Amino acid sequence: MTVSLPLVVVLGFIAWGAVKFLGVRTWIVVVIALFGFLLSHTFMAPAIDSGTRSGVGIVNGSHD
Repeated sequence: MTVSLPLVVVLGFIAWGAVKFLGVRTWIVVVIALFGFLLSHTFMAPAIDSGTRSGVGIVNGSHD
């Protein structure tokens, strides 16, 4: 059985768990999310994209 979830949903669950169980402040989660959006518009975006795709491929067992 394959379950397909958008990455935003997975990250949302992780953020919720961090706030609820680890005591991370909500404003820290918001700052990290904003930093991620800002970082996606820099020269680092292609490296982040390829690294994310490689990591997903390794986890799924379908990398080359």
